[in-house]
Amino acid sequence: MNNTLELTSYDNVIGMKKKVLKENILRGYTKIEYIQKRVIDYIMVIFLTLFLSPVMLYSIYRIKKESSGPIFFKQLRVGLNGKKFKCYKFRSMHIDSHFDPYTQDNDSRIFPYGFIMRKMRIDELPQILNVIKGDMHMIGPRAEWDILVKEYTEGIPNYQNRHLVRPGITGLAQVLYPYGRNIADARKKLKYDLLYIGKWSFWIELKVIIKTVTVILGRKGI
Repeated sequence: MNNTLELTSYDNVIGMKKKVLKENILRGYTKIEYIQKRVIDYIMVIFLTLFLSPVMLYSIYRIKKESSGPIFFKQLRVGLNGKKFKCYKFRSMHIDSHFDPYTQDNDSRIFPYGFIMRKMRIDELPQILNVIKGDMHMIGPRAEWDILVKEYTEGIPNYQNRHLVRPGITGLAQVLYPYGRNIADARKKLKYDLLYIGKWSFWIELKVIIKTVTVILGRKGI
């Protein structure tokens, strides 16, 4: 695997000045970094569970009211080192309507409260279970559908390098770039993913958390 890349950060939204990372050897987290990541994970899991339980309970009620079928949507996603895992989300579409990996504005597959969940990112909250299980971190590259990963790996150079770390519910690419709708978007978001992996620090982690809150309130990204 070729981990030597030249990456350009062309956005300084969260305080990152424009720079080029030359001859940066991408790697997974060190033992200390992993411990820091898990501490952040558990703190955020406790916080979200305590403060957003009413939102999650209300979402369960609305899902059952507006669309017949299961509460949760489960899908195979690709994680650390390309290993697949079952990712959990609140179901936002009518049953048997997830065949197209890309959604459109006013997508007929999405029921009314599903639009609200997607705009406010409420549908992502069940991924807390994946964080507890160790499949994901709270912050990291987006966990992509295995079908899309196959397409992106074949069409985007170095795409597999984003799997050097566990995926996250939110992340640098999610907060700095709008929701991806095609392979061109995936190519641009990869730059942020690899920048995050190559320049990871505790402070960048905190900045992503803060930016995530502003993005959700502004209903953009992720």
